[in-house]
Amino acid sequence: MKKVKISSNNILLLITIALFVVMYGLGCVVYASKGFTHLQTFLNVLINNAGLICVAAGTTCVMLTGGIDISVGSVVAMDCMILAVGMEQKGISSVVLMLLVLAIGLLFGLVQGYLIAYLKIQPFIATMAGMFFARGMTAVISTEQVSIVSDKLFVGLSNAKVNIPFGIGAYTNKKGILQIPYVRPTVIVAILVVVLIYLMLKYTKFGRSIYAVGGNQTSATLMGLNVAKTTMLTYVLASFLCSIGGICYCLNTMSGTTTQASGFEMDAISSAVIGGTLLTGGVGNIVGTLFGVLINGTISTLVKSHGKLNSSWPNIITAILLCFFIVLQAIFAKIKEAKKA
Repeated sequence: MKKVKISSNNILLLITIALFVVMYGLGCVVYASKGFTHLQTFLNVLINNAGLICVAAGTTCVMLTGGIDISVGSVVAMDCMILAVGMEQKGISSVVLMLLVLAIGLLFGLVQGYLIAYLKIQPFIATMAGMFFARGMTAVISTEQVSIVSDKLFVGLSNAKVNIPFGIGAYTNKKGILQIPYVRPTVIVAILVVVLIYLMLKYTKFGRSIYAVGGNQTSATLMGLNVAKTTMLTYVLASFLCSIGGICYCLNTMSGTTTQASGFEMDAISSAVIGGTLLTGGVGNIVGTLFGVLINGTISTLVKSHGKLNSSWPNIITAILLCFFIVLQAIFAKIKEAKKA
């Protein structure tokens, strides 16, 4: 019988999953009277964070190469403004605008990826420039809040419900009305993104190359990998996923504002780190990132369920968890080095 080897990476993932289960379980116990035990409460966490899941998936890929992308929040805001102004003020079809947003995402990633991979500009500096550019372009497009109400397809997608089959998790509310749990189309998109990125990282040459580049660029070069090309394509992929996330985010908010998705990049990075992705690259997986997003979403839900806590508490708790997981990563890295010595 083959023995299953438990690595420090798997331990980090297990800790993340266990933390989510414990946090959500406590919420079910403490806030059972407020409907926390209902399946819909969990599904709402997915609905509210569908855009973040897509963005965090791209951020994870970038971090696996040892890079960083702090432009994603501004890109999401720019995407939302393009969609809102395009539909409401220009009368452009939502399908055309969504395709335009995806194309802009590819172009944005191509530029940033080229600067980082071939011109050797530090990822933080290059993506900070991208952050200022995207946030500035958001204001250039419009400084007002623009709500989306006229495009029937986009409004329909925003309001669409995909019911959970077989009546799983159905319950009767206080008014005696049967409530069938549902998700929005954005959740289906987010789950598809997670599955595809998981398969890509695990089973494709490009996915293995991402890990190799993040693990050791010199070794990756000696193996015959094109480090620069892999790095650039990773940033293109991340920006494309960011634009998908921007569309999902806009379907949730149905508006465009200059301050939208503020701090989104920190949410994506913290979700990846809490999920076990090393800041130095080479280690991590998309499943951990998904649970990282769920942990952040659960924290917000717990604070809202309490009703009396300051809205800044989710950021404080996330910061504590972030520090905890960074310390854990450092400890496991030390143990690994000690075993090699």
